[in-house]
Amino acid sequence: MNKKIKKNLIALIPARSGSKRIKHKNIVNFYGHPLIAYTINSAIKSKLFKKIIVLTDSIKYSKIAKHYGAEVPFIRSKKISSKNSPDYDWLNLVFKFYKKKKDKFLSLLYFKTNQSV
Repeated sequence: MNKKIKKNLIALIPARSGSKRIKHKNIVNFYGHPLIAYTINSAIKSKLFKKIIVLTDSIKYSKIAKHYGAEVPFIRSKKISSKNSPDYDWLNLVFKFYKKKKDKFLSLLYFKTNQSV
């Protein structure tokens, strides 16, 4: 892949802690690792991304994500982390955060933990 493109791609992995049907499904143990670890690992192994970012409302999830190699720039508020919160809310927060830091990216890829590549 073109190095210039790689410098401008980020992976976003949302990991809300309030699962209703399967409690804490994003960190449930699946063959020795939390489910979110497989999503993070897939993004890392692809070697496509400048950054792999997990957006979560949980300090526990944040620690797990960092352990597996993702960045967690901030903890999402509960207000934008309910089951009815549109993705737009947290995506907008991410864009504003990186705009303030003057960190530019060309594109992003949105991974869902329970739909890993």
